Amino acid sequence: MKILRKLLFPFSILYGLIVLLRNKLYDWQLKKSVSFKIPVICVGNLSVGGTGKSPMIEYLLRLLKDEKQLATLSRGYKRESKGFYLLNGNENGSYVGDEPLQFKTKFPEVQVAVDEQRVRGIENLLKLQQKPEVVLLDDAYQHRKVKPSHSILLTTYDNLYAKDLILPTGNLREPKSGAKRADLIVVTKCKPTISAEEMLKIKKQLKPLPSQKVFFSAIKYSEVAYNLQQNSKPLQDFKNFTLVTGIAKPQPFVEHLKQLGLEFKHLDFPDHYNFKNDDLQKINKAELILTTEKDFMRLKSQLPAEKLFYLPIEVKILNEVETFEKTIKRWI
Repeated sequence: MKILRKLLFPFSILYGLIVLLRNKLYDWQLKKSVSFKIPVICVGNLSVGGTGKSPMIEYLLRLLKDEKQLATLSRGYKRESKGFYLLNGNENGSYVGDEPLQFKTKFPEVQVAVDEQRVRGIENLLKLQQKPEVVLLDDAYQHRKVKPSHSILLTTYDNLYAKDLILPTGNLREPKSGAKRADLIVVTKCKPTISAEEMLKIKKQLKPLPSQKVFFSAIKYSEVAYNLQQNSKPLQDFKNFTLVTGIAKPQPFVEHLKQLGLEFKHLDFPDHYNFKNDDLQKINKAELILTTEKDFMRLKSQLPAEKLFYLPIEVKILNEVETFEKTIKRWI
């Protein structure tokens, strides 16, 4: 696979030039970009998948939900529905997308919508009787048709955009110069014990603008898993279970469970996977099943509730937490 990617390098150059030209047309205002009167905060990345956008959106929801009426807008990747859709929380993950359903389930007071056309999506949100005061855009960094009031750019600790290449040779959706559009940069999925010296080293690699602040975050795993009835089960009580994942980068989750000394069988599926009947029959053979919160949104209506559990996660900011949160609150 690595050899094939290297052979495709000429296509990376061509793709990079096309995306660079597209970005310049927006920068020069030759292509229309729409801004809105309310704060629109974009959370995104330069690379494909797995940077922790959903946990960051949830962090912002927890931070801001008591301050303003919030809405989230996602594309709803691989959803069955089309166009604008406002969630009520009773849908299944396949119909509206697993992340939006997760947001609505955890934050029922928040308006959660999906629309592949983000401008139309925000316009429809602003037509609601109870209009949102702030919109959080999930994974819209490359969606230049919307001009967000502020942008948070995520990059993972083990695959910094500064060290990556353009698709298809690398994993970047656009050239590294696109990072200049961000107000804040967050290095995600760090080791909780990352040192100040290593943080400084990474900052130098990212080369932020003087106006850009760089923060570091880690994933905080719950010590307790939950099922559909919200019955809890401590992780240490999981014996000989089956782990089911359909996310971009399951390895950190797998390593976390191994570090706890847990023994399990791992069934790994592609990101945003639509589980088929054969898959469900295979999974259902297990006496006890643990999955991610995102995958749970797709599986909860298809497997017995009493044996299907998910493990919640949260983002933990590792440096200058107060500065990070005050900055976000100033935006609204």
